[in-house]
Amino acid sequence: MNKSPATQETATPVPAILLVFSAGLLFSFLDASAKYLGSVGLASPFIAWTRFAIHVLLALVLLRAWSSPAVFRVNSMPRQLLRGMFLFGSTFFNFLALQTLQLAETVSIFFFAPMVITAIAGPLLGEWAGWRRWIAILVGFAGVVVVTRPGMGVFGIGHVYALCAMASYCLYVIMTRHMSRQETAESMIFYSALAPVVLMAPTLPFYASMPQDGVQWAVLLSMGVLGGIGHWLLIKAYRIATTTALAPYAYLQLVWMVSLGYLIFGDLPDHWTIGGALIIVSSGLYIVHRERQLRLRDAALSNH
Repeated sequence: MNKSPATQETATPVPAILLVFSAGLLFSFLDASAKYLGSVGLASPFIAWTRFAIHVLLALVLLRAWSSPAVFRVNSMPRQLLRGMFLFGSTFFNFLALQTLQLAETVSIFFFAPMVITAIAGPLLGEWAGWRRWIAILVGFAGVVVVTRPGMGVFGIGHVYALCAMASYCLYVIMTRHMSRQETAESMIFYSALAPVVLMAPTLPFYASMPQDGVQWAVLLSMGVLGGIGHWLLIKAYRIATTTALAPYAYLQLVWMVSLGYLIFGDLPDHWTIGGALIIVSSGLYIVHRERQLRLRDAALSNH
């Protein structure tokens, strides 16, 4: 007997959940590494460029590029390059933000991304949100205001960078949705890393700053591995479960970020950051819940 649409939607495979948990942990270590390297004097553009250079090499190996022409096949190279630069911008601005903000602060602001994506998907993709989700978006924005606290002497350049990172990531996701029907998954993984490596290479002499010891070199080179494997784990997870079903588990990254911030840098988020993060996460979870309800309704209507 076939499962009903409701059963299919609510049954999230445990392996998929574990893959999302693992990806979030790797991304948390990636951000902690970037914060550490920035604190010892390495330039954020160089850190970001190296992270993607290692990512390219890893992608070639994981995708077995020598035997898979789909890795290099594209329908629109300009769109591939633009999408890659949006991903680079997200990483670059996030690394800049980490120079002055705690890990928990940057990830709290970043968690507002699903709400922004929901808002701009209407005019850009024709996926319009209803009034309930718009209320959730406004509540999520209130959470961002609580974290950044403009006008209270707390809002600084780090918050601006974190917001730019979040906005750049949203445009990256929108382009991914738009291009997913025309481009292969392999090409999108590969060119999203190759684009910033090639386009930013001419500027490398102006900001390159070499690590001073073996520990710094190890941390720098590991970042590409952390990011590359993290994205690979997410792809594996989304192959066995829906994005909506897995979305709530991504918020566990906040726990990893708070833990690493305390263990490595001695940082503990204040009550404003914790409160704002809870507001943002709650708003995001409601949007996930609402989108799941709409998906179930559409599935039920299609079966009648």
